Parts: sequence; structure tokens; C-alpha cells
Amino acid sequence: MTEQTPVNETTAVKATPTLPDAQTVTEIEHYTDRLFRFRCTRPASLRFRSGEFVMIGLMGDPHPETGKQKPLLRAYSIASPSWDEELEFYSIKVQDGPLTSKLQHIQPGDEIILRPKPVGTLVHDALLPGKRIWFFATGTGFAPFASLLREPQTYEDYDEVIITHTCREVGELTYGRDLIESLKHDELLNEVIGEGFWKKIKYYPTTTREESPKMGRITDLMKSGEAFKDLGVEPLNPESDRAMICGNLAFNLELKEIFEEYGLEEGANSKPAHYVVEKAFLD
Repeated sequence: MTEQTPVNETTAVKATPTLPDAQTVTEIEHYTDRLFRFRCTRPASLRFRSGEFVMIGLMGDPHPETGKQKPLLRAYSIASPSWDEELEFYSIKVQDGPLTSKLQHIQPGDEIILRPKPVGTLVHDALLPGKRIWFFATGTGFAPFASLLREPQTYEDYDEVIITHTCREVGELTYGRDLIESLKHDELLNEVIGEGFWKKIKYYPTTTREESPKMGRITDLMKSGEAFKDLGVEPLNPESDRAMICGNLAFNLELKEIFEEYGLEEGANSKPAHYVVEKAFLD
């Protein structure tokens, strides 16, 4: 992978939507040849809980015979918090992917389709009260936690916030690292939540291919006890620990197995428990 220099662009918003459920792209930043984030306008009617996702997309190519176009839509976690006036998304680039092969080329001023019906399991309502919250992410699975890390309720509900992020290469950690660092200087959040709220966060990034300060899959590091030792915390306990998972399918299943061994039970919006998994995400 060739890491590219981050590009940050902004533009004025268009006045007239031309796509169904159209929103206008306001900012783009590319991190690597596989990852980028973008911001867009937020529908006035959209209400969501930090951690939820919506369907976004673009119009597909015209049908060769009829010339008609159909929307290409995929589930994307909203990376911005519920109070933000705009929406932020964090995306992978797949060169032959039906949607992301096109989405990666959007520019400020372009329009995307956004269906304003948020859903998802990575919400505080799906967990029982606890003392410590764990966020486990791989790749772009960091997105819902980017929302929750900027959500005041996260710090009201928990004494400690641990975010683990496992990626293949160092450049893929940039989005999460920069976001967490920015919390220290966010005047609004420091005022609303309390000065130094970010000190509750313990950030644990690991890589599996490229050399970095901490190598290895988080699941292996948990099984060996190394992760808990590094973080200076006890292993997960159903009495005090709550967790959210957003990663690839194999990662989700392996973590679920680990959680069950610790005695944690899976929760849902209708039945809060100790941990929840975002089933809509596949990195």
C-alpha cells in the first residue's frame, strides 16, 4: 500500500438536490489508497443515536438497453456524533466495488444519496449500566466509535473508555489516532463534558502486517493476557465491563466466543446486556 498525503477540501453547499434523498458533500480527506472520510449535509429531519448507521450511495451506471439507473446503496455507520450539524462517514476504497469504486472519487459539491432511517445495535441503550466500556474495531469499523467517542453520554455512563483498533498497516490507523488526539483540543466537548474528559480514554492500536509499536490481532493479545497487561486493567468482567464490536465477520465471531468465556451476554435494543455486535458491517 502506498500512503498518500491527506487532502482536506471544503466547498460551498449546492442549493438544489438532483438525486433522491440527496445530500451535498462538504469535505473530503484521503488517508491511504484504501481509506478516506467525507462529510456531507445533514437532513433537517434526521435524528439518530450515536453509533447507528444509515444507507448511503450513488446512482449506478445506466442499463445498457433501457438507460435507466438504479441507486447503489450500502450500510454506513455515521462517524459523527448525534449533535453534529453535518454527517461524517469513513469508507474503504474497493477498486472494483460497485459503490466504493465510484464513491472514492466524490468531490466537495457532489451529491450522494442518503436514506434518513438510522438503525443499529451499537448504542448505549442496548447495554446494561457498567463502569468500563470497550470498543473493538477493525479497519473502517472504527466509524461508529468515532461517533461514540464524541458523544457526551459515553463519559457520563462510564468511568473508563477503552478503544482497540486492529489494522493491517500503520497508515490505516491514522483516522482513529487523529480523532482521539483532536479530543484533547476540542473546546466544545471539554466545556460540555468536562475539562480533561479525554483522560478517560485508553487507546490500543495494533497492526498485523506492517511493523508498529504493538503488533498482533487484539483477540490473540487478549487470549495471552498481553492486552490487559499493556492497558493496566483486569480481564473483562460481566459485573463492570461492557463492550461493542464492529469488525469483519471472523473477528466478530472470535470476540463473541471470548466474551462468552468471560460470562458476558449479548444484548440488543429490546434486551440490554453486556455486549453488542454490529452485524451490518463487513470490512
